[in-house]
Amino acid sequence: MADRSDFAEQAMQYAPQLYSSALRMTRNSADAEDLIQETYLRAYRGYDNFEEGTNLRAWLFRILTNTYINSYRARQRRPQESELGDVEDLYLYKRISGVDVASRSAEDTLFDLFTDDEVKKALEDLPESFRLPVLLADVQGFSYKEIAEMLDIPIGTVMSRLHRGRKAMQKALIDFASERGLLSG
Repeated sequence: MADRSDFAEQAMQYAPQLYSSALRMTRNSADAEDLIQETYLRAYRGYDNFEEGTNLRAWLFRILTNTYINSYRARQRRPQESELGDVEDLYLYKRISGVDVASRSAEDTLFDLFTDDEVKKALEDLPESFRLPVLLADVQGFSYKEIAEMLDIPIGTVMSRLHRGRKAMQKALIDFASERGLLSG
C-alpha cells in the first residue's frame, strides 16, 4: 500500500504525459484539463490501494483511459467546440495552399504538403477502439501488456486493434497523398 503523503511527489511527474494523451483523446484543451483533474482526483482517492513497486505511470494511464471511456458518451452529446485560432489557421491554410510551388524541390513540396496535421487527423479519425491502442502504443510508448491492462482487454486484441488502426491510418495517409497527386497510378 502506498502512502498518500507521497502521492504528489510520485504522480505529478507524469502530468505532462497524461495531459498530452488527454488532449489527443478529447481533442479539446478544456476537456483534457478536466480529464486530467478527474484522473488525479481518482488516483489520489485510490492511492492507498496502489501497490508500491508496480508501474505508477501505467496505473495513472489506466485511470486516465477508464475515466475517458466512462465520460465518452456524455461528451458525445455535447456540441463540438472549436477554438477561434484553429478556424483562423484553417482559413490561412486554404488561402496559402494556392501559392505556386513550382520553383521548389519535389522533396520540399512533399514535406510541406504532408505534415504532422495529416497524421494527427488520421489518428483522430480512427474509431475509438483503434485510436486508444494506437495512441497508447505509438505516441506514449506503452507495451502491449501495459495497454491490455489499461484497457482491460487481451493482448491479442491489443495487437489486432493496433494492426487495424495502423492500417486505417496508412490508408488515410495514402488517400491524402493520392488526392494531392503525390502518388502515381
